[in-house]
Amino acid sequence: QVQLVESGGGLVQAGGSLRLSCAASGRTFSNYAMAWFRQAPGKEREFAAGISGSGAYFKYADSVKGRFTISRDNAKNMVYLQVNILRPEDTADYSCAAVRMMSAYVPQNKWEYDYWGQGTQVTVSS
Repeated sequence: QVQLVESGGGLVQAGGSLRLSCAASGRTFSNYAMAWFRQAPGKEREFAAGISGSGAYFKYADSVKGRFTISRDNAKNMVYLQVNILRPEDTADYSCAAVRMMSAYVPQNKWEYDYWGQGTQVTVSS
């Protein structure tokens, strides 16, 4: 069982930055692929960024490439999402997700993930 707790969301002006954090429980954190998904009001939850268990492989949604950076610290059981050059359309609830993955594969579909955090709200004002 993996428990995930996000933090770091907030209200920011367009063009600003935030660093989202996800703390994970468990002793084999490096065996899990991790991802950040986001859900805007009235919209489906969508993939934003993902990272392999080793931290060597990444996936990003086209809408965030060049602006968002995912990273992890396996010694601390933490995953981060650095979000830069924020736009009003980035406003959403951002959730951390995990799935046990012994390969370098980074899933991009929400149904591929088994564990979810409660989310942290990011609001970007224009």
